[in-house]
Amino acid sequence: MGMGTGTDRTGSEGLEADAARVGEVSAGSEGTAAVPAQVGRPSGPLLLGVRHHGPGSARAVRAALDAARPRTVLIEGPPEADGLIPLAGDEDMRPPVALLAHAVDEPGRSAFWPLAEFSPEWVAIRWAVEHQVPARFFDLPATHTLAWGKQDEAAFDAGEGGPGEPGADARPDSGDDGGGQPGPASGRTPDSDEDRAGGPRADVRLDPLAVLAEVAGYDDPERWWEDVVEHRGVGEGDAFAPFLGLEEAMGALREVYGTGGHERDLVREAHMRLQLRTAQREFGDDVAVVCGAWHVPALRQKTTVAADRALLKGLPKVKTDMTWVPWTHRRLARASGYGAGIDSPGWYGHLFSAPDRPVERWMTKVAGLLRDEDRIVSSAHVIEAVRLAETLAAMRGRPLPGLSETTDAVRAVMCDGSDVPLALVRDRLVVGDVLGEVPSSAPAVPLQRDLDRLQRRLRLKPEALERELELDLRKENDAERSRLLHRLRLLRVEWGEPVASRGSTGTFRETWRLRWEPELSVRIAEAGVWGTTVYAAATAKAEADAVAAQGLADVTALAERCLLAELPDALPTVMRILADRAALDADVGHLAQALPALVRSLRYGDVRGTDTKALAEVAAGLAERIFVGLPPACAALDADAAEEMRRHVDAVHGAVGLLGDAVGSGPGARDGGSGPVPGSEGEPVGVGDRGAADDVGGGAQGAGTSADADASGDAPALGHGDLRKRWHGVLRVLSGRDTVPGVVRGRAVRLLLDDGELAQDAAARLMGLALSPGTPPADAAAWIEGFVGGGSGGGMLLVHDERLLGLVDAWLTGVSAEAFTDVLPLLRRTFSAYETGVRRTLGELVRRGPGERVSARDGGAGIPGYAAELDVERADAVLPVVRLLLGLDDALGRAGAEGAAGDGYADNDPSGDGSSDDNASDDNASDDDSANNDSADNGMGDNDLVGATG
Repeated sequence: MGMGTGTDRTGSEGLEADAARVGEVSAGSEGTAAVPAQVGRPSGPLLLGVRHHGPGSARAVRAALDAARPRTVLIEGPPEADGLIPLAGDEDMRPPVALLAHAVDEPGRSAFWPLAEFSPEWVAIRWAVEHQVPARFFDLPATHTLAWGKQDEAAFDAGEGGPGEPGADARPDSGDDGGGQPGPASGRTPDSDEDRAGGPRADVRLDPLAVLAEVAGYDDPERWWEDVVEHRGVGEGDAFAPFLGLEEAMGALREVYGTGGHERDLVREAHMRLQLRTAQREFGDDVAVVCGAWHVPALRQKTTVAADRALLKGLPKVKTDMTWVPWTHRRLARASGYGAGIDSPGWYGHLFSAPDRPVERWMTKVAGLLRDEDRIVSSAHVIEAVRLAETLAAMRGRPLPGLSETTDAVRAVMCDGSDVPLALVRDRLVVGDVLGEVPSSAPAVPLQRDLDRLQRRLRLKPEALERELELDLRKENDAERSRLLHRLRLLRVEWGEPVASRGSTGTFRETWRLRWEPELSVRIAEAGVWGTTVYAAATAKAEADAVAAQGLADVTALAERCLLAELPDALPTVMRILADRAALDADVGHLAQALPALVRSLRYGDVRGTDTKALAEVAAGLAERIFVGLPPACAALDADAAEEMRRHVDAVHGAVGLLGDAVGSGPGARDGGSGPVPGSEGEPVGVGDRGAADDVGGGAQGAGTSADADASGDAPALGHGDLRKRWHGVLRVLSGRDTVPGVVRGRAVRLLLDDGELAQDAAARLMGLALSPGTPPADAAAWIEGFVGGGSGGGMLLVHDERLLGLVDAWLTGVSAEAFTDVLPLLRRTFSAYETGVRRTLGELVRRGPGERVSARDGGAGIPGYAAELDVERADAVLPVVRLLLGLDDALGRAGAEGAAGDGYADNDPSGDGSSDDNASDDNASDDDSANNDSADNGMGDNDLVGATG
């Protein structure tokens, strides 16, 4: 219990007595200590020292105000918010909320004053509004607080420290961190090495409750506060006693520790005294003051007006605006970095709102949560958990079960000793996801009002609890939701985060993870400089980002986001800058990074109805420049650069495949006049006509296509229809150049093989050359990694082509012992990426040896588990199950019934005379056309799955 060598015995004894006094006067009717039956109101103004966000303090404040009935109430907070106090009585105002102050010229410079339902300040505000008593905030104005923060940042950037660094104040009773800004908890108990060395007035960040708890014999300040305040009722006639005891304790602390390392409190307290004198001149001593208990001794202090004004002279100022914003319990938690936060806002909210039997009601909440998560919890569990919590409290000498007792009881009884479900209880209940609400009449920037309107119209309510939102972009409301979320991301308002869709990979579906954080209100205020509506602000921000973009990849990513957000007014500027940057950038790596984003953007034209013709032209131009510059750029690369270039090759390969489709079948092709598809009677190429689109985009001379194009004077789509062919030519160049790193050459061969541009015999020949004895082992291992490495399915390629596996096996067994050590990490990285079953099969093939490993084509045993030919009888055995899974049995019954009614013809014969309808092809139609229609072949055509399986 010692306070260090710097504290004399008299000071220590005084603190012990004050700590005991706090416990006695807080006990009330439930305490065992003898207290006066009646404690009269002290003379002078009523100073109610509280712990911010303390439900016990909140109850005591309400009782004291009811007993004193003051004519005015002064509350710790920025005076600029006085005009916002009446909004606290609005029926749409639901805490937790916060006062937000931000600099007018720099909205990002802001501060919050959070208030929960169980905050004493909120209780005082509500009492004043309900009783029509004037209420005022009397702390230092936010205009100085925000200016202080700016000075602190400048000092920090210059390498200077000081007591005014933002976010350093972590006193649980102070309510803010010197300026109202949330900051990390950094308070320390006074019993530290620095304090022993520097004495009781050393410049430390003091936690008053920690000192009192230590003096009282507690190792946890939260537990001490619960025992002496939260778990003690307010008895008859002692409404002012808790505040007198706490004031006495804080007075003793300040006598010993001074400001406790919070030098700016002197300035704040000087302003508080001036405002208190002003209120006394108007209302006399019928003034109630609600502030942090740490400040009460300073407000009692007798000082002159001149001395207080001297402390306030020359303070920096910034022009500020204030409003109410929603807040969350999670942001009230100390773990969030809020200096005056508490560990368990959900628990404290429960203690404040529960009319009686708080432990029983808490256990019922926990049981409901666990049952919602499909855990088996009954009323018997609740009863046993309550009994265990009460028993633990009695054994630990506590007046009532606290959070630690209830948590231990829940873990033992409802969670079977596991901390996994207990973590859910802590996240959902002990901390909680409660999100406050602010009335629409509260002041707000125009951008915030436009966002509120859009949220109501799209039925997209902000919620503190994280949730996933599935959007189908084919639906207008979902498409508008997607546009709103993408526009907000452009404005740095990260309300939603796009995640991978589990149900579908199509571009018509999006999945978002939504979670509203209070800080987003500041982001909206910051974004208000770009425009008064979300659309206008996002457009202006996109144009500014395009001008300020450092690299080509940044501009292409921005173009993609503009298409997602549907900002047609911003696209011309972005595309102009993109074209300029692409023309000036000669770095193949930059071009390769930029191309995939551009090509991805081209896909959105079909779903979102966006014209991407200009984007396709730029993307095709980028692709051509990559084709020219890639082979020289692949020469003389080290291992890291070669691996990066391999990733570029993969990205360009995928982009060229998509770009060929987009150029041939996208909006650019439709507008470019590539001519009608043969047999389509002049219809444009559709999204589903992939084969026809490739032919048109690739410059294929179909029947009538070239003539029609020449007659109309139109060229093939954008002049880039043969991109795939030219890209394959580039890959051939890369695969055959000795100056190209092995990992790139191997990848080029693999890509050609996958696209059918290289025969397996040719691939085997190139592999044999790369793995020949004259090739350095490291280069050969890199070639193998490029050919079969990564997640490209290279393992299955080796499984199904034993010639390639034999080449790898022969090369590996021939590597010398010295070289094997060098290539082992590369090979291990290559083969460790394979799935377990692939590695097992490869191991089996290698174990059997090359003499017995014969391909299935040669009539040998082939791969274990695979026959040389298809076993038709075994395949027929599973057909009934397949039909059942696909629902083909029902379809077969319907087809048979309709066929009988139509004289045995297919189901597209409505007249029953054996002829097909207008949309079906006749018997003489081509196979491609008949594959898409029901032919009149009595249900037995090659493309009729029902007829074949029947």
